[in-house]
Formats: sequence, structure tokens, C-alpha cells
Amino acid sequence: MLMFSAGTVVKVLVSNIPSTGYDYRLTVPAEIGTFVAVRVMNRLCVGIVWGIGDSGLAESKIKDVSVVYNAKMSVSDMQWLLRMSEWTLIPMGMVLRLIVNIPDAFSPPRMEQLYSCNFDAGIRLTQSRQAVLDAFVSNDNDPMTVSDIQNIARVSSAVVRTMVKNGGLIPTAQREKSVEDYVYNYRDLGNIVLNQEQQAAADVIGDAIEKSGFSVFLVDGITGSGKTQVYFDAAWRAYQYGHSVLLMMPEIALTAQFMSRFESRFGAPPVVWHSNLTAARRREIWRGVLSGKIKMVVGTRSALFLPWQDLGLIVIDEEHDTSYKQEDMGNYHARDMAILRAKISGFPVVLASATPSAETLENVNLAKYKHLKLTSRFGGAKLPEITTIDLRENRPMSYLVNDVEQTGFLSPQLCSAIEETLAAKHQVMLFINRRGFAPIVQCKKCGWIATCSECSVGMTYHKRVGKLLCHMCGRTATLMRVCPDCGADVTMRGVGLEKIQEELQVRFPNVRSALVSSDVITSRQVLERLVAQIEQGDIDVVIGTQILAKGHHFPNLTLVGVVDSDMGLFGTDFRAAEHTFQQLFQVAGRAGRGEYAGRVLLQTYQPNHPVLMAICSGDRDGFMNADMSARRVAQMPPYGMLVAVVIEGEKESVLQRYCSDLAAAAPIVHGAKIMGPIAAQVYQIRNWYRMRFLVAGAVNMALQPVIVRWLAKVKQPANVRVKIDVNPINFM
Repeated sequence: MLMFSAGTVVKVLVSNIPSTGYDYRLTVPAEIGTFVAVRVMNRLCVGIVWGIGDSGLAESKIKDVSVVYNAKMSVSDMQWLLRMSEWTLIPMGMVLRLIVNIPDAFSPPRMEQLYSCNFDAGIRLTQSRQAVLDAFVSNDNDPMTVSDIQNIARVSSAVVRTMVKNGGLIPTAQREKSVEDYVYNYRDLGNIVLNQEQQAAADVIGDAIEKSGFSVFLVDGITGSGKTQVYFDAAWRAYQYGHSVLLMMPEIALTAQFMSRFESRFGAPPVVWHSNLTAARRREIWRGVLSGKIKMVVGTRSALFLPWQDLGLIVIDEEHDTSYKQEDMGNYHARDMAILRAKISGFPVVLASATPSAETLENVNLAKYKHLKLTSRFGGAKLPEITTIDLRENRPMSYLVNDVEQTGFLSPQLCSAIEETLAAKHQVMLFINRRGFAPIVQCKKCGWIATCSECSVGMTYHKRVGKLLCHMCGRTATLMRVCPDCGADVTMRGVGLEKIQEELQVRFPNVRSALVSSDVITSRQVLERLVAQIEQGDIDVVIGTQILAKGHHFPNLTLVGVVDSDMGLFGTDFRAAEHTFQQLFQVAGRAGRGEYAGRVLLQTYQPNHPVLMAICSGDRDGFMNADMSARRVAQMPPYGMLVAVVIEGEKESVLQRYCSDLAAAAPIVHGAKIMGPIAAQVYQIRNWYRMRFLVAGAVNMALQPVIVRWLAKVKQPANVRVKIDVNPINFM
């Protein structure tokens, strides 16, 4: 590593500052990549020594580095940071923010009042108070600060104050946990015997880990084929060689079932990294990874940005999942950035999925990734039989609620299958990926529709809370029974999972049902309690969105009914068919995972649609080949490159004028097109107006420099935001 002596003027890349760095003077020697603290506008910020200073400022104007820490980032990780910035067009300081995202990362814990949870207080448990208890359970009952309790439980300060007053929370002087509390010594307990397919895949990955060097493996296995145990084997081998290991998963897949499987395989629990950790726990895990003491972490996409030492393997479970795409703090795809990190540092990556993404399959076709297939379910379980129900011939019957006729959505065939399944003492899952009760509230006479006052979308009626809810910004409103324009009665149209539960309870009065959506599952602990109820047989029918579509194993669940299989088939997004196939295939995979055979019924008005025919026949490869052929003709990813440039403004006139100036300044680029501006599909979100440009080019074309030069031609007005999304997934 390059060492700079005391007195040298160096460039420091500062976290959370959208620049390429500022010049500071070292007061003690420091290597390139060393973490330091510097003052920016009289605020102490963490950064890294990036290189030699080059600002040309007078010596008298250059500030000293405030603190030099005994920790540094490797050259390869600095290269990764730079390459990620160049690809995503996120400023380098903002990329560094993803890594240095822990307040007081290098400071000792501040003296703050901590509170412990008194589970035996006997207080009345409201939904908010239960969320507080769940927050403590999710953090192993560690004492927490008031701000931690509020942030994790998502409750107000009034809830916390009341629980302190009534004894539900007790002030405590217990110490916060240290790094050592998260350091485990793992061992393979030898209680899992891989079948022949699994062992062959594990051996191929194991050879690559032994030889080291960059490689990517796709573990492509049907649902229930034991992909987890294959990548557990790879994790153990990398850990044995002294490497650090990251197992990356979608948030909803971080379940107690998975944690239990991990601990039963390795003799100790995993260190878990996700959004609902206390500040103290995040700080100590971050430090443990930086020191190299914590060697194995299971986490969501943000775990990729921990300060890893000697990272030797990354596993990306459910690699196709769209939750790996970050769209809040800069747009990046964690799967792609993980592969980039592995390529620069030189270690293997394992991708696992039953429904691999088109991008991953194309890399397999190009022999960039090695393909490892698992074709049979682990333990001898059989794949479920999948058939369609043609709603044109099997129309759902209406039903009565308080003597008022309601439109039905469950066909006679599906109702018969539910009755048979319940009679056999088995369980049912009904899937509909739409929250609430009714997505449209409309006037029967003049056509008025209840819309959000801050977003250009309709509001959904949620019967459970008795309110209208905007699914964009979270704003709520009171349901109006009469039209505010003409005074006529309003009606509710469409269907959400609450509506399905109502119909189910009318048709099967004694059934024990439960809803599973983000409105109901407010924490991981709520989900765990529900999963436990299902496993214990306390629930007959679970009605859910995609939260239950993956990662769960219910041996007694033998029937899956998809209420609306057509939802998503005809979206404007070119990935609509792929995403619908993946979602329905994953949902179907919940049936028949135990000793009993499973079946899946897909309600549809389009039984001959290629997506549904492929699911019923099990011809995933045929469907994906056809879908990818169409994309090849249209030069859509993975056979072309797209970059979305989304412009947002508080004033509509300023936004449109700026977009017109950008359109006039758009360059003519050989082999590429700049299209737009057009109004975004959702034109207004939280009172910000939105316009879109779309830049399309060949798959290997460097569009990013073109976009940088183009945007630099036009001065960006105040109160206008520019968001750049390379190969976007969300076209809203």
C-alpha cells in the first residue's frame, strides 16, 4: 500500500458528500485507503485517503486531517467503489456513504439511557405496544435507546413514554453488546447428507473455492430441491479456508426457519444484518467485520457494503428477486455490484434460484457463468400438479354480506378444491398480490375516483383499518360514502386480499384464515408468529401476497389457489411476463413440499397465455427462451442497454422547462437513442412532479459518459432532482 508521510496534502473522499474528494493535510503518516475524520463546514465527517492532493489551493487554506483511524479499505475495494460509481453514476462520496453508514462508527458508544422490555408487566397490548415487544425480540432483548425503539418498532414517542410510565419499559444500566458478542466459531455438524445432484454441485463450487479466483455459479434448482444446503456447503468450505462469507437474501426470506437451518448445520446462529437492528448492534457488527473477527454474515442487500476483510465467497439467494434493486439512496442492483466486487477482488459468487433472471440465463448461455442444475425435490417430495381454471366458463358466484349481494372472485372449482383439502385436514394458500379490500373507490353516477392529494394514483380501501390508503406515499383518508362532486353513492371495484377473506368466510364460515401482507406483517416477529401458527395447524387457509411466495416450508399445505393469474401479464414493462412467471412459479412451489401430493389452481381469463401454459407444463426453459428471443429482436436487456433519467420537480412549470432544455440539448449518438421527455407513469409522488427520458443503446455501449456530458450542458434549477437508473426494473 502507498504510504503518505505527515505533512503530505492528500485527497480525502468524504462519505455523504457528492464530490470526488477534498484536499487535507496529514498530521501523521497514513496509507492510501485509510479511514480518517475531517471537517466539512465545521462538521466532522468520515472519509478515506484516496490519493495525492490536486486542488491547487494555497497551503494556508488547506485544513488538517482531524483523526487518522487504525483501519483501512483495500485497494481492490477502492477500485470497486470507483467502478460502481462509474457504472451507476452515483457520486463516489454517496457510494462511500453506503459503506460508512454507521453513525459514530469509530467512536466509543455514547452514554445514553437504555431501556429493557418487561414482558411480564401485564399491560394491555395494543398493536403499537406489540410492535415494541417485537422490536426487542428481534434484537435478542438487548437494552435499547428511545430512538432505537421508535425507529425499529415504527411507533411514536408517546407510545414509548406510556410504556415507560406503566412499567412495560424499564430504565436499565446494562452494558451494550461488544464485537465479541457476535463472534461465533462455526463447525459442520455433519447432520446433512447431500443427494447425488447436490453433492456434484457442491464439489464443483468447492473446487473453485480451493483454487480461488473469480467465477460465478448458478445453482438452478426447482422449488424444494435443496439449493440452501448446496450453498451452505460452499460457505463452510470458504470459512474453513479462513475467508469471510456473505450470504445475501431478500428481506422477506430472512426467516426463523432459515436461521434454524443455519444453526443446525453450523452449530451457532448466523450474524444477521438487516434494516431493523439497533444502532449499537449495527455499530458492533460493522466493527467486527472491519476487524475481521466476524467472518460469516447473513444479510439483505446492504450487507454487501459492510467493510469486509478477505471476503472469499458471496452467495445470492433468490438472485432474480427485484428487492436486490435499490431505488432510494441511488439506483444500483446489489446482485450485479456483488459480482463486480468479486471480479475485482478475485473470488467466487454463487447465485441460487428456481426461476433465474433473463440476465443470469444469458450469462450462462455465453459461458460466463457455470450452470449447476438440481432437478428433483429433496427428500423425495413430488412437484405439484398445476392446472388452470378458465373463468370464462367457471364464473365465480355472488354472495351475500348483510343481505347485500357482493361480487364473488372464487370460482366453483376452486371452492370445491378448498372444501376437499380442508376435509382431508390439509392447508390451503390463496394468493393475490394486491393489498387491501378494493383498489378503486368510484362514484356510480359521475365517475369520480378517490385519489391521493399528493400522488397521481387512486387510493385503496383497507377494510381492516376502515380507511383509504395511498400505496405510493402512505397517506390515509376517510372513506366517503357519497361522491363529493355529485352526492351519489360510491362503489368499490376490484379485489384485494381482504375482499377474498370476506368471501372465504361467507362460503366457509368455520374456516380459520389469516392475511399475509405488508399491512398486517409489520415486523419479522409478526411473520414468525404466523408461520408458527401455520406449522402447528392453527390456520386452515392463508391468504397472502408475495411475502409468502418464497422461503417457507409448510409440509401440510397441499393446495395453492391463485385468485387472479392475469394480474401483471399485460403490463407495459418488457419484463412483465418474466416477473409474472417467476412470481407464480414460486407461489406454486409452496404446495406439496411434504409427504402429501400438492396441486395448484390458477384462475384466469387467459388459459392459453404462454406464461400460464409454461407454468402448467413445467417448461420454464421453453418460456424463457421465447421471451428472450423477443427481447433480442427488440434489443431490450439483456441484449441491449437502457438508462432511465427521471427528472423530478416541485414546480411543474420549472420541471417542464428544464426537460425541454434537456431535450433540445440531447446529442445525436451513433447506435443509441435518447427518447423523451414524457410524463412518468406515476406523474406525481409526494407533490413532486416527474418526467422521464429513456436512453437505449447496444449491450456493450458506454452510455454513462454520454449521459454525463449531456446533463452538464444544461444548468439544473433549484428544487429539481435528477435520478439515473441503469437498466431499470421499475418503470413507474
